[in-house]
Parts: sequence; C-alpha cells; structure tokens
Amino acid sequence: MHQIDELITLFERTFFATYNTRLVRGDVEPIYLPADDECNFHRIVFAHGFYASALHEIAHWLVAGQRRRQLEDYGYWYCPDGRDKAQQHEFENVEVHPQAIEWALCLAAGFTFNVSADNLGGEQTCRFSFQKRVYDKLLTLIEQGFNERTEQLLQALAQHYGQAYPLRREQLQWQPPKELDYAV
Repeated sequence: MHQIDELITLFERTFFATYNTRLVRGDVEPIYLPADDECNFHRIVFAHGFYASALHEIAHWLVAGQRRRQLEDYGYWYCPDGRDKAQQHEFENVEVHPQAIEWALCLAAGFTFNVSADNLGGEQTCRFSFQKRVYDKLLTLIEQGFNERTEQLLQALAQHYGQAYPLRREQLQWQPPKELDYAV
C-alpha cells in the first residue's frame, strides 16, 4: 500500500517546481544536500528506500526555514549513535518538532508512526517521555496549524491515501501511559 515511488512522485509534484527539491533514495545515512555545482536541485536523501525514513527526512525539510535549506543537513548539530544522557536529551529536544510533523505525515498517509530516539549504542532515556513530548507538540500543531509547506503535503498525502483531512486530535491512537513520570 505504501510504495516509496509513489511518495517520491507525490513529493516532486508538490514541491519541485516551487522549491527545486527532490526526494532521493540513498544507500547510507540520510542527509539533506542543497543544490551545488554538481547538482542543480536540492536533495532530501533518505535511507535504503524505507518509507518511514523518507517521511522522517521530509519532516526535517518541512521544519527548516529558507536559510537552513541552503545548508548541508540544514546546518544542524548532529552527534551520532552512542550519545551519553546529556547529548541524548539535546538530540531529543531538537527532534520533538520534526517528529511531530513526521507523525502528522504518517496520519495523512495512513502509515504507522514510531518515535525514534536513534541511540541504540548509547545511554537510553525514557522513550515514553520523549513520545509524550512529540505527542503534545503534534496536538499543538493540529490546534494552531502547520506551516504552508506542511499543509500542502498533508493535503496531498491525505487525498492520495484516502485519509481524513484536515487532521484532528481524534485521529491519534496513542495514549500516554498514566503511571510513568514524564519529567525530563
């Protein structure tokens, strides 16, 4: 049901003419590459043809402003897998907004969302606490609205996959466990 070629085509139809940006399969780590002397368009490179990876990388692009979209990987700090607890908290702070957007994209596409702490070889934090923060951000975005590019893609995905649009709070299936302490 969720074919990566469909997502690539949908993204291109929605954004290429206006933003000169393409969604590209990669063989290694995901990265955003702005147009340069070797390639005349911007590339959102996602990992190994995975649909979930593509949605995650698109979410980062949707969050990035015009200036950041001129920088490799949007000019963001990134510390690879193996982060200590403090680094992991900093990583999660940066990831809350893009993962909330990713969750919205998943809802619009009828695709299952999984929060990603992305630190398999490092110190773990409370996954439910992080997911609760992403959930809360998504609720805020649903209530206050998404930016124009995000709205464009949400509408295109919902139309393509026959999902309800605009997104509503009631579409969220996740309920945070009540017994956990969510202190960050």
